Amino acid sequence: MAATIKELSYVGIEADDLDAWSGFAGQLLGLMPARHEDDIRTFRLDDHIHRTIIVRGPRNDLAFAGFDCGSDAELDEVVALLRSNGHDVTEGDPELAAERGVARIYVTADPEGNRVELINGLKKADEPYANEVNKYGFQTRQGGAGHMFLLCTPGGGRERMLEFYGHLGFKLSDYIKDEVEPGLFVDAAFTHCNGRHHTLAFAEMPAPIKLHHFLIENNNMSDVGWAYDRIVEARVPMMHTMGMHPNDKMFSFYANSPSGIAVEYGWGGLIIEDDDTWEVGEYDSISAWGHKNPMKLGTALVELAKRGQELREAAMKAAGEVTQ
Repeated sequence: MAATIKELSYVGIEADDLDAWSGFAGQLLGLMPARHEDDIRTFRLDDHIHRTIIVRGPRNDLAFAGFDCGSDAELDEVVALLRSNGHDVTEGDPELAAERGVARIYVTADPEGNRVELINGLKKADEPYANEVNKYGFQTRQGGAGHMFLLCTPGGGRERMLEFYGHLGFKLSDYIKDEVEPGLFVDAAFTHCNGRHHTLAFAEMPAPIKLHHFLIENNNMSDVGWAYDRIVEARVPMMHTMGMHPNDKMFSFYANSPSGIAVEYGWGGLIIEDDDTWEVGEYDSISAWGHKNPMKLGTALVELAKRGQELREAAMKAAGEVTQ
């Protein structure tokens, strides 16, 4: 028996400030608002009823993730395989299915306690996707809602997650081990379940949250640049400036959401065309270029600007002395 998840269907975030999320996701990132209620805000990336779901709560972390199995038969196969490997899987009631807008739903938990929703039949919206802020739309046809970078318990958490999601058909894409600060390493494994280079990445790190960041991918590079300008002008805290990763070739920046979870906003991610010829690689840097710490970069730019001003003033003075 070989179960296979087709895509990350939706990401659910528990947040204590839903109004801030509405402004951040809808107005700055350009997601299409859908449901707008006191305890829930949902956003569209395409013609499905939602891809990002924000529910009210104090945790400011991942609330749930929905994975589309593709068909009723494949959903049944995934559930059976998880149960045969000792995992509790519960069928969701009609109320939960209606809330998520799916035909069928089962609920389980991964080794880190993250709520995993196995679904089939995410509904299409009655109206076509449209957003005046995001001009060219989002890339969901080759990978679904995007990807998630999950933090795991040190001392074996990553391997347990790889084993669990391996039951669901996730395959290794590659590894990155980078010394981001003296003595501090990010050692991440990247996995895929479709053509998108990675749908889930795992790294062991002591942290109060489980979701480090999730990706929203654009169809056009210009939308990334325009969103970057909006984020900067709105003074939204940024985790990383523009850059590109060496493994998935994603051109992106990272903005901190109102919940502190980062959102990677990118374009141009690598598509794995053939698993049979794909070779798992190892990289020693998170970024091929860019993705700088904004505070460190800001300090350097201020110093460079001051030096440039001094050089201009010296050149102007010298030019004036020459003409005299």
